[in-house]
Amino acid sequence: MTSSNISGPSGLTVERIRVPTSPDAADAPDFQAFHQLNVVHAMELWGNLDRCATLAEAVLFWQGNEYEERQVHLARLDGEVVGCGTLTLPLSENTTTAGVDVLVDAPFRRRGFGSRILALLEELASGRGRVSFDAYCGEPIAPVDAGVELLEAKSGSGGVPLDAASTRFALRHGYSLEQVETNSTLAFPVSGESLGVLEAEALRRSAGYSVLGWKSRCPDHLVGAFASLKGLMSTEVPIAGLGWEGEVWDAARVRREEATWQASGVESAVCAARHDATGELAAYTVLTHREEAPAVIYQEDTLVAPGHRGHGLGMLVKTGNLRRAQELWPDATSVMTWNAVENQHMLAINIALGFKPSGFEGEWQKRLG
Repeated sequence: MTSSNISGPSGLTVERIRVPTSPDAADAPDFQAFHQLNVVHAMELWGNLDRCATLAEAVLFWQGNEYEERQVHLARLDGEVVGCGTLTLPLSENTTTAGVDVLVDAPFRRRGFGSRILALLEELASGRGRVSFDAYCGEPIAPVDAGVELLEAKSGSGGVPLDAASTRFALRHGYSLEQVETNSTLAFPVSGESLGVLEAEALRRSAGYSVLGWKSRCPDHLVGAFASLKGLMSTEVPIAGLGWEGEVWDAARVRREEATWQASGVESAVCAARHDATGELAAYTVLTHREEAPAVIYQEDTLVAPGHRGHGLGMLVKTGNLRRAQELWPDATSVMTWNAVENQHMLAINIALGFKPSGFEGEWQKRLG
């Protein structure tokens, strides 16, 4: 364990813990306790682990890297683990921001422990010169579908249940709802007939473009162009009023992401569209899969570069990658994705493919001064 230990009321302590160097975390009981809190919470909230990182993924992620420092803090009440908090500190871009997350085990909620954990995270972030704190909270779609009263996003579109515990906690601590993302799920495999119809129309519209793809590692001759597209993901997708700076991607950053995925048991499949006349990469989409959780595929980035929009490339690369995924991961039964509510174009593509809303994610921000 390291520094940043605080004491709170009724014997509560919050202490930063060591992140293990090995993906199995066998030598790190504190980190295993942290991971187990997340597993229990996912089961409580969703009834499954579809949205929960595997232990190997969690270890590799929380080790951090040269682009982001990541901290894990464990809360104990008289020695018993009752909750946790995490802090992420961007190191390359957005260096005045910090990501915060708080989780208290169900039997220990409504006793002020979450507030104590959050206070520590904000204090640590402020000490590092951070003046804007970001937080995310995902929950099932059922209350929204049932028509409960919503808190509307301040600068984006959509809303979250006003009376949800997460909403009340965020508002009480000075956070504003900036954006809402729709979490959607697609039954898998996709009907070959419906996929064929969509793919045929996309091919008709995308004359002058070629489709190419790779698994887990981008070919060396494409990695520079792919990095440029990856950089656009932080500037060309809706971010409402969150005010983030664009990320700078190069070949080294792509290789770092690929290596982290592979080391944590994650396979990826990329489908890209190339403009025949110029040779430019014009669009791409990424799917990831974990052998430890074979039923679920995650839809990661999808982007069509400015100047190449209006040619059906989003649908072209998505249908192409779904076809490849059915060959690569035949045991999968669903594909899961997230889109900002205001990103109506990408949501329309997903709806046409058969994705259905299954959850939402509120994106909260607190700015000092």
